[in-house]
Amino acid sequence: MEIKKGISKGIFNWAFFWITVASLVFLNIISSFLNYRIDMTEDGRFTLADATVEFLGNKEKFKNRLNIKVYLEGNLPAELRSFRNAIEDKLIQFKEIAGDRIEFEFIDPNVGTDAEKRSLFESLFAKNKGIIPMELMLKKDGELSKMMIWPGAVIDYGGSTVQYVQFLPGSDPGFPYQSIEAIKQNIENSLNNLEYILVSSIRRAIQEEKPRIAFLQGHGELDYKQTARVRALIAPYYAIADVNIKDSLAALDNVDGLIIAGPKAAFSDKELYIIDQYVMRGGKLMCMLDALTLNEDTLKTYGNTHTMRNETGLDDMLFDYGLKLNDNLVIDEKSVPIAVPYAGEVLELPYFYNVLASPTNHPIAKNVEPVSLKYTSEIQMNEVQNVTVKPILTSSSNSNVTGLAPMISMGMAMNFDKNNPELNQDPSNVSNKKILAAIAEGNFVSRFRNRIVDEYVSAVKNDSTVERKYVYQEKSSKPGKVLLIGNSRFMANSVDSMLNKEGTGFMYRASRFNNLRMDEDLAKFNKLYYFGNQEFFQNMVDYMMGDVTVLELRSRQVDIRELDREKVKQNATFYKLINIIIPVMSIALLALTMTFLRKRKYTR
Repeated sequence: MEIKKGISKGIFNWAFFWITVASLVFLNIISSFLNYRIDMTEDGRFTLADATVEFLGNKEKFKNRLNIKVYLEGNLPAELRSFRNAIEDKLIQFKEIAGDRIEFEFIDPNVGTDAEKRSLFESLFAKNKGIIPMELMLKKDGELSKMMIWPGAVIDYGGSTVQYVQFLPGSDPGFPYQSIEAIKQNIENSLNNLEYILVSSIRRAIQEEKPRIAFLQGHGELDYKQTARVRALIAPYYAIADVNIKDSLAALDNVDGLIIAGPKAAFSDKELYIIDQYVMRGGKLMCMLDALTLNEDTLKTYGNTHTMRNETGLDDMLFDYGLKLNDNLVIDEKSVPIAVPYAGEVLELPYFYNVLASPTNHPIAKNVEPVSLKYTSEIQMNEVQNVTVKPILTSSSNSNVTGLAPMISMGMAMNFDKNNPELNQDPSNVSNKKILAAIAEGNFVSRFRNRIVDEYVSAVKNDSTVERKYVYQEKSSKPGKVLLIGNSRFMANSVDSMLNKEGTGFMYRASRFNNLRMDEDLAKFNKLYYFGNQEFFQNMVDYMMGDVTVLELRSRQVDIRELDREKVKQNATFYKLINIIIPVMSIALLALTMTFLRKRKYTR
């Protein structure tokens, strides 16, 4: 009887063992085909954005295979190794969605003969148009050594298009980074923007044709040198041109998006007619208009100056589309101060005219930093049939407007309580917010619907083909978009000048300091106010042109939770002991428990 019991128990134990082994093997086989992750972070930093999933899942966009070669490989410091793994993790997620339309590999650029490495380096650098290398000084065994790192990737699309990706900024020749600490912030920033960097690079690589965006000229608009920075931002995705209407009905042919930034001279009726018909044909019109002009040199010299109405003629046409620009200025407690040197220091004086516009939940502005709008005017939205009008940027609730064409004083803030300025009777009432940027979308009705337009098309009567092409449209033939911002300064970069090689004139370029990100005068004194002007402009153009692929990613916020260094310093010993003692005690306790159970079992 005891023998049978022992045999049965043995069979049961072996059966249980093999079933367990088979189950584990089966689970491992299943798990090799499945990849499931749970993102438990509050800001969803490890979850792909919906726009990314939609973009990568669209098979029509990927007509050829995309090969990505990442050159961040080899014997890397721990921080760069972690960054390299984050890139791989993100690419694995991309491949889960795109399938075999995306292939990637990691390559160590420092492997091979000297000739092979030199040839690869020249290919990657691509005459300063490719990946910029990073020289890094590392301390090992008390000695300093220099490491050459290529923190980038090359995207090959269908064997014909090559796109370079720069994950981390390179170093200047002869000026290596002195330690890994010097690039930690760059690594952190790139980690937070990794999805955007990859998606925007893939987007550039697979783009077959660039939509054409034109900057209108001929009326004193912001010129090339003043818009060099914003042009550079959108140049990878759009073909950019300058256009002057000059009464030509064909001036806006093949223009997908039209930007009118800061005109100072009046438009003729025929020019307005041509722009109107461009909108009727489904064109995308972006207007950045200054309702008032002022002389800032006079303001700085005397402390006050008059403003004058800026008569362009665009106002009435925009009114018919649902947008009205008022001839006033918005003042807001939420504003950028002015820097005033005083007694060896610098004072920050409130300047309510330099409004920090608050983003709404509209896709153009969502999660963007406040936009700096200096001397901006109020916009009113009108109800127009078949047209939807929405605000994009607003002032805060503690804001107000001036009268028409007011006098401006730099000391206006002195009239208010310094600690608690109340710019209106109820500063907390959200109805006090003023609209500073708005968009109208839908089917518009022509501004010239009740006017004689034969005079504008009479020049093409003799050519029936041309006449049909430019036939007057009273209503939109397809939905269009019109955007209005009561300010043009927000997109203008400061300019540096230098003599040309011949010494006969000047050359101009955008200043090294990016005034679309922060105020230069305040930054000199380490007073940092960050602006979202740059991202806002990019979002604006993408949304108007119908490309929202990276719009969500660009404005996505990932919170950087830094360690409190002071607490770490104070409690370092305590946490070290916890990390050493608890694992050891846990193992010792487990061993004692197992010993006790074994004794109890076998001493009966």
